[in-house]
Amino acid sequence: MLCSLFLALLAFPVCQDASVDSVAVAQAEKQELVGLAWAVVRKGEPLHRGTFGFADREKSRPVDDNTLFRWASISKPLTAIAAMQLVEGDRLDLDRNVREYVPEFPEKPQPINSLQLLAHQGGIVHYTNGPVIRTEVEYEVEHPFEDVILALDTFKESPLVAEPGTKYAYTTRGYILLGAVVQRAGGEPYWKQVKQRIAKPLGMQSLRPDYPWTRTPERARGYRRVLGVIVPSTDTDVSWKLPGGGFTSNVTDLARFAEGLLGEKLVQPKTRERMWTRQPLPEGKTSSYGLGFFVGKAHGQRLISHSGSQEATRTLMRLFPDRGTAVVLMSNCEYANLKPIALAMERVLFE
Repeated sequence: MLCSLFLALLAFPVCQDASVDSVAVAQAEKQELVGLAWAVVRKGEPLHRGTFGFADREKSRPVDDNTLFRWASISKPLTAIAAMQLVEGDRLDLDRNVREYVPEFPEKPQPINSLQLLAHQGGIVHYTNGPVIRTEVEYEVEHPFEDVILALDTFKESPLVAEPGTKYAYTTRGYILLGAVVQRAGGEPYWKQVKQRIAKPLGMQSLRPDYPWTRTPERARGYRRVLGVIVPSTDTDVSWKLPGGGFTSNVTDLARFAEGLLGEKLVQPKTRERMWTRQPLPEGKTSSYGLGFFVGKAHGQRLISHSGSQEATRTLMRLFPDRGTAVVLMSNCEYANLKPIALAMERVLFE
């Protein structure tokens, strides 16, 4: 059984609970997952971490504490935190037109501001909810999308899908634009800001862009299910969408990010509460999204969360601020349903 062969506990001091492992493994086996990693943090300390299965099934390489998984859309909270740090430093005004920071983004029928981008209310196209128009450019550099300003060329001419501020419309491309705003407002490359102001203070040494030209052997191979058969995923290039879905790390560092969000190392408590508040919509309604995070309830308590879905990965981060607890999961399987695994783990932790 994969359970007996490849259940591994991460190699630093944590209080292990076999029942947390057992429910995670049971769910992983039920879903026929190739690989899975999970971690729990509580009140600023790592409480529990574990891994299951293969990072690369064909090479019989197990998931371990060094395995790198794509973050997919959990990259968005990184960008949101970077933006709000600039707000705290009076370097970014959320109400100003984004073109004041990034004039390369063309004028639209209505102005867009960074607050709308944070809340997915900027009207920027996502993947299939409207036409995506790419600007064809001959670049003088080998890897142009290392610069988030140039990454705007992948969609900046696209029409808006809604008038800004009138509708919640989830969009990865909106967060690419927000990353460009962060770069200009912060005066340094977007990734450098994330590394210096988020990764470094939290000790997230494995966090990096998932650039095809810098991949390492620790990276997990992805899998999908085709006609009932589990096969390797298509290895796609996500370098163009770093601020909205292009990061990778091991589960340890995703847990460190969650721990940092629950503490006060990244933003001030009042800023964090603003980010964790559902944003208003017209007619007195609110969306289920704050500024970079989904806001809801689970187990009778407040839940702050984000998930990621992309080729070769599924990820989930669930924060329970009132308990000072977070649960994170990462899988290299596109067919993974991580929410039932998280719920089962949380029942062990909370009940």
